[in-house]
Amino acid sequence: MKTFLVVNPRSAGGATGKRWAELSAKVSRALGEFGHEFTSGAMDAARIARRALQDGYECVVAVGGDGTINEVVNGFFHEGKALNPNAALGVIPRGTGGDFRRAFGWDLELDAALTRLRTEKTEPFDVGLVEFINHEGKQDRRYYANIASLGVSAFVANEVNKSSKSLGGNTAFVWGTVKGMFRFDPPTVKLKANGGDEMVLPVNVVAVANGRYFGSGMNVAPDALTYDGLFDVTIWSGYTLSTFLFKSKGVYSGEHVTWKGTKRLQCHSFEAESADGREVLIEVDGEVPGRLPAKMTVLPGAIRLKV
Repeated sequence: MKTFLVVNPRSAGGATGKRWAELSAKVSRALGEFGHEFTSGAMDAARIARRALQDGYECVVAVGGDGTINEVVNGFFHEGKALNPNAALGVIPRGTGGDFRRAFGWDLELDAALTRLRTEKTEPFDVGLVEFINHEGKQDRRYYANIASLGVSAFVANEVNKSSKSLGGNTAFVWGTVKGMFRFDPPTVKLKANGGDEMVLPVNVVAVANGRYFGSGMNVAPDALTYDGLFDVTIWSGYTLSTFLFKSKGVYSGEHVTWKGTKRLQCHSFEAESADGREVLIEVDGEVPGRLPAKMTVLPGAIRLKV
């Protein structure tokens, strides 16, 4: 497949950019001729990926972490439609969090990623679309590959994105979560799946999941599949800081689904709205682009994924 790499030079703590000559040589030996471009700012990867697809590239590869993957996925769409439903998304993982790759059991080894890219094997990949209110107060939309969430997860994402990840993604997320639980007052929200009956309840986290992991390894949706045409929604309600501190292993193992405060459901669309007038932020693949009200819709098999 005609391949283009969208490269985040700041990924892997800046090592991707510093070692690009070495990395690109390995890619060239494995794949032959390929196109590439470095990102330089927010949503740059989406613009680059979109142009690559318009130029006829058949496989666009995100070289970076979860944020880079999210932006590249956004580049697969234009004016609400996939530019080429048969085009493939490839990934060379270089990020600190790595929640997207965890769902597939991928490690950070370049050789393993190049082996995936060398083959013709792809599978259908569902994409989430979230419609929300952005920070300027305007209606906005964004596609996502992994998970959209609201509650303390959005607060934590803000904290982590503002802090240093020099100690690693997991440490940053654990510290951000502890700070978040100290300061977070669960909002009461209205929730609706597939346009059905409305649920009104105070929530710690609502995760509308295509993938299985968020928060640098928290197994929030253990049964989620990226090709079944469904969201797996996990709702955490009634949890406290002490619950997180003393039972956090269950969040990483997936055992939390058996706890009293966890609710789960599957759906094609999901809506959330503040019920108490408070601002409720949303998190999308690790970024915080805005707030409720929001609607998430799954786009079954919208693109292909190199596996």
